[in-house]
Amino acid sequence: MTGRYQIHYGLQHGVIRNDRPHGLPLDEVTLPQQLKKNGYSTYMVGKWHLGFCKKEYMPLHRGFDKFYGFLTGSEDYWTHRRPTNKKGYRGLDLRDQDTPVLDQNGTYSTHLFAQKAAEMIKKHEQTKPMFLYLSFQAVHGPLQVPEEYLKNYMDVRDPIMRTYAAQVTAMDEAVGNVTDALKSGGLWDNTVLIFSTDNGARELAGSNWPLRGWKNTLWEGGVRAVGFVNSNLLEEKGRISDALIHISDWFPTLLRISNGSTSGTKPLDGFDVWDAISIGKTSPRKELLHNIDPFYDAQMISYSAMPHDNIINTSVYAAIRSADWKLLTGYQGAGWMRRRPTYDGFEESADPPDKHLWLFNIRSDPQERTDLSKIHPDIVQDLLEKLARYNKTAVPIFWPDPDRRVNPQLHGDVFGPWL
Repeated sequence: MTGRYQIHYGLQHGVIRNDRPHGLPLDEVTLPQQLKKNGYSTYMVGKWHLGFCKKEYMPLHRGFDKFYGFLTGSEDYWTHRRPTNKKGYRGLDLRDQDTPVLDQNGTYSTHLFAQKAAEMIKKHEQTKPMFLYLSFQAVHGPLQVPEEYLKNYMDVRDPIMRTYAAQVTAMDEAVGNVTDALKSGGLWDNTVLIFSTDNGARELAGSNWPLRGWKNTLWEGGVRAVGFVNSNLLEEKGRISDALIHISDWFPTLLRISNGSTSGTKPLDGFDVWDAISIGKTSPRKELLHNIDPFYDAQMISYSAMPHDNIINTSVYAAIRSADWKLLTGYQGAGWMRRRPTYDGFEESADPPDKHLWLFNIRSDPQERTDLSKIHPDIVQDLLEKLARYNKTAVPIFWPDPDRRVNPQLHGDVFGPWL
């Protein structure tokens, strides 16, 4: 949404919690704000999760002309209430523009969001270009799906994977319905459709096999995303790309293909990767910072025992990729999922608990099994120095204390701004 690494706006720790008064800083320029300068209509459907403590953090105040969706996460797919367990504040989380939606109890969110996206496409004034950001709730937990989609997967013995597969099918159908709306509206020939995941599966709720790690880790199983781009504007179609691309790259890339400008933004970390996608050129991105999170400090490691601390504190949770090399520091603690997730389906790492530094060649070892840090100390030093340079540009983490005033019971049983 910003084209910038999270270390540059203070959100490098965890996610934006619904009871903490923070969000994407208001001085950050967003992609829809920049597209509007170029005459675009900007629409959003689905999950926001960039803060809502004040109305200024809400989608309509961050560049979107229209918004239909929810503000937090992990809500029920039918009731649109969260949480689905007994923890935390309970309330409805569904909005049309800034107004709570009270009449969709019982409508499956994947169907609802596809329907609303199709309506926005149908009502769009075609004399203007359009940007539509559709962030499905699927296939995030809780795993819920209409019975009709389960019938194709009755041979899947594991009930979690059976539901997960059915959810993916429902989402696939929804994407098809949105593309049908673009085609019937005469917009498809000039559309660039980008489909991407956001992170790897979490433990016991999916599989990142054979990659190491899961959601909320910096191993490849947590950060390696899959996706596709479909457009008549692609010069070379049907091609698989292994170009190095980061989520921050979509900002300058979409501005380029929309004839927009990055003028007026803060310094970007993203690159224009359209030529890498469209015609297979080498990606201009040679390295990427996964994260530096000083809140995840490996306290069990003795600081005095760290030989690289003269460069950067390697007890800090961080990872960086440069070409084929990836370096991780801090307590990373994760093994490998089995092909089919079960409660005993993890292959534990043999790393000692006080280990705090790893180096892998991701091209030859995407499963991150062979630590090469002792064999290539020169590469370790180079990547640590890169991490240190990034760390000097980082702003402090903004992680305010929880605020009980978020409680939906104080606001008509609805999640929304409270400050």
